[in-house]
Amino acid sequence: MFLWYIYQFTGKSGDQSGKRKLGLIVNPIAGIGGRVGLKGSDGAEIQKKALELGAVPQSLNRAVQALERVTSIKDDLEIVTYPSEMGEDAAKKCGFDPLVVGSIRKGKTTSEDTRNAAKEMLRLGVDLLLFAGGDGTARDIYDAIGEGIPILGIPTGVKIHSAVFAVNPRSAGDLAVLYLRGSVYDTREAEVMDIDEEALRQGIVSAKLYGYLRIPFQKRLIQGLKTPSSGGDKEAMEAIACEIMNRMKDDRLYIIGPGTTTRAITSKLGLNKTLIGVDVVLKGKLAGTDVNEAQLLKLLEERNAKIIITPIGGQGYIFGRGNQQISPEVIKKVGRDNIIVVATPDKIDSLRGRPFLVDTGDQAVDRMLSGYMRVVTGYNEQIIYKISY
Repeated sequence: MFLWYIYQFTGKSGDQSGKRKLGLIVNPIAGIGGRVGLKGSDGAEIQKKALELGAVPQSLNRAVQALERVTSIKDDLEIVTYPSEMGEDAAKKCGFDPLVVGSIRKGKTTSEDTRNAAKEMLRLGVDLLLFAGGDGTARDIYDAIGEGIPILGIPTGVKIHSAVFAVNPRSAGDLAVLYLRGSVYDTREAEVMDIDEEALRQGIVSAKLYGYLRIPFQKRLIQGLKTPSSGGDKEAMEAIACEIMNRMKDDRLYIIGPGTTTRAITSKLGLNKTLIGVDVVLKGKLAGTDVNEAQLLKLLEERNAKIIITPIGGQGYIFGRGNQQISPEVIKKVGRDNIIVVATPDKIDSLRGRPFLVDTGDQAVDRMLSGYMRVVTGYNEQIIYKISY
C-alpha cells in the first residue's frame, strides 16, 4: 500500500533510483516474410527462404520508431533489454544506455530467447514490457509470463490478429509514455491470437485464441481485434464485384489484395484468387498469382496499374497488415489516385466510426495516403471515408 501511495502522488515507483523500468524485447525476424509473400515468419526454413528472396528485416526500424517517442522521458526511465538485435541495438540507436541482460547467439535468435527474455523482465520487475513482433511473439510472451506484468506490442509481424498491439510503432511509444508517467493507468485483458501459418499458405485461415495479456489501454492508440466477414455480406460483395468489373479497362493492371471481398471480384471474372495473397489481373485474366513485392515492381515497369484493396474487419487497416507485398515502393509507383478501396456496409459498421488505418513502414507514404478516400460499398454506391496513420 505504501509503494502504491508513493506512485500515485509522486508519479514514481518505490525503487531507490526513482526511475520507471521499461522492458524491451525485439524479435529481429518478425515480419520478414511479408513483402516476399510468405504470409509469416515462423520457422527457420521460412526465415531462410525469406532472406534468399531478398527480405529485409524491419523490426529494428519499427522498434526505433517507438523508442523515439519514449525519449521524452529518457531521464526518468531505465530500459532493461536483451543483447544486440533483441533490443540493445534499438535502445542505443535512440540514445539510451540500457541494462542488458541474458545472452543470445547473434543472428540465430529463437522463440526460446523471447520466452527467456520475458521471464527475466518479470523477475526484474519492469513496469511495462514493450515488445516488437507479431502474433507468434505475443504468444511466446504469454507462454512465458501470462499476465504477470503489463505488456504492449509494437506491430512488426505479418498477420497481427491479436489485440495486444498499438495502432503503429509511434502509438506504441506514445502509450508507453502515458502509462509510465501515470497519465494512463487503466489496464485491460487483451486477446492473444495466432494462426497456423502452414495452413494459411494453403489458403486456410485458422485462428485460435491462446490466452490474454494485460495491456495499458487508450482506445485511439490500440488496434482492434480482427473480425471475420459475416455470411450476410455475400450480396453486398456481389454488388461490389459488379461495380468494379464495370470500371475495369484492358490497358491497366489490377493489383488485387487479400480478402473475401476482393475474392468476390475475381470470382465474378471466373478467376481463382488466392484468399490471403496478392494477385494481378490484366484484360480479365490472371497476370500474376500470389505475387511478392519484387514481382509487382517488375510488372509495374511495363504498365500502369490500379490497386484494389479491402480493410481488415474490426481493425480497419488497408495497408500494412497481411498485404505487405503491396509495399511503399509499389504504392508510390501506382499513386494514391489509382487506389480503389472496397468494403461492405457490414465491414464499415464493424469499425464503429473509427477511420481506416495505414501502417506501411514508410511515414511519408502513410501521410500521403491519409485524408479522405472514396470507398465502393455496392453497385453504383460509394461513400467518403477517412484514412488515418
